[in-house]
Amino acid sequence: MARNRTDPEEFSRPLRRVLVGLLVLFMVAVFALWRIDSPRVERFRAALVDRFVPSFQWAMAPVTWGVDVIDDFQSYSRLLAQNQQLREELRQMKAWKEAALQLEQKNARLLDLNQVRLDPRLTHVTGVVLADSGSPFRQSVLLNVGARDGILDGWATMDGIGLVGRISGVGERTARVILLTDSNSRVPVTVQPSGQKALLSGDNSSFPPLDFLEDSDEVRPGDRVVSSGDGGMFPAGLLVGQVVLGSDKRLRVALAADYQRLEFLRVLRSHTLEPITDAGALVAPTPLQGPPLPPPASEAPREGGGNG
Repeated sequence: MARNRTDPEEFSRPLRRVLVGLLVLFMVAVFALWRIDSPRVERFRAALVDRFVPSFQWAMAPVTWGVDVIDDFQSYSRLLAQNQQLREELRQMKAWKEAALQLEQKNARLLDLNQVRLDPRLTHVTGVVLADSGSPFRQSVLLNVGARDGILDGWATMDGIGLVGRISGVGERTARVILLTDSNSRVPVTVQPSGQKALLSGDNSSFPPLDFLEDSDEVRPGDRVVSSGDGGMFPAGLLVGQVVLGSDKRLRVALAADYQRLEFLRVLRSHTLEPITDAGALVAPTPLQGPPLPPPASEAPREGGGNG
């Protein structure tokens, strides 16, 4: 079948060939023009650049924008990496700051322990708090000193400021300290300056109450509370805290010891006091007054004395 003479392919194919040939010739001419080393050709090239290059700024705008976008992305990537590095360094600095604060607080407590002035007859040993019971029904801590250090039941323990509790249970290397806030704690105290005697009774709260006050009208909030030494339980004059008025209108004691940061405790070696061997004798009841008991039968005088 004969091809149609009006087919567009018959006209476009020769036209494409002509255009491709002209483009090749133009590129060869531009190449030759830029390769010719002549002053006249150089002036022609300069004039040609001055004439046509400024007109192509619109064509270079997308290229320039793309280059700027790539530069901005690289800059953002560098900033992101630097930001992550700074965040990591900030976390490390926070950790170092917390460690420095803890060391500073520990150093301050050790300095307080060294600066406390106690009775020169009392010797002491400082122990580290290993664990806290944290129970709502029993408040005690565990120290890393025990029988090998000569610790005995009933000895008083203090932090850098005030009385904390007493030793109750001694192992070879550890000792249990019953805090003043424990419900089993009963400490004879004196309220100054009135000199009123009372019993500090723990009730598992931060402000234990004062019981058995001789005259509560003589006691005011802010009065100083120290151990009385009655019953031979604690040495006299150990700081306990200050009197405060509780929400229940009872006189309570704001303890001088910092119970939130118990890390080191000083155990007072009360060698002059009688050792307590019975836990129930920590606060001994007053013996009842009555008629004298008769002598044992083995010691009764024999009847009819003499040498018989």
